[in-house]
Amino acid sequence: MKDAIDSMPVEHPVEPDGFANRKLIRPSLSRPESLGRNEHNHPGSSMADRRPERSDRNERNGGRKAAPPEQTNAESFYYQKQMQAKTPMVIVLRDGEQLHGVIEWYDKNCLKINRVGAPNLMVYKPSIKYMYKAGESARK
Repeated sequence: MKDAIDSMPVEHPVEPDGFANRKLIRPSLSRPESLGRNEHNHPGSSMADRRPERSDRNERNGGRKAAPPEQTNAESFYYQKQMQAKTPMVIVLRDGEQLHGVIEWYDKNCLKINRVGAPNLMVYKPSIKYMYKAGESARK
């Protein structure tokens, strides 16, 4: 027959602060399967298939927020709209002179203005202070 040892309860020493033996319990933060596949535990998941984590994006940009796009196309959209509608415009130059006419075309550096009863002009964009539609009042 085997020797049997009576089991006795083992007393654990009591810590003075009471928090030293506690384990940190972290909840699982993975996505539920109903929203999409779990990108961390799915065997077919690759780096190209998943959305970049915030830390991944920061590492690529040197920890900084990405710069806004250099060109928003808002200026092009505005000129196209005014050209198609043949909207009469008032262009105020840096020296205060006002030009009245319709924008015929534009490029990166200048505008071509068609005027009635006066010669057409090509105006360099850096010389323009502001512009507005001829029916509106000027704001200074």
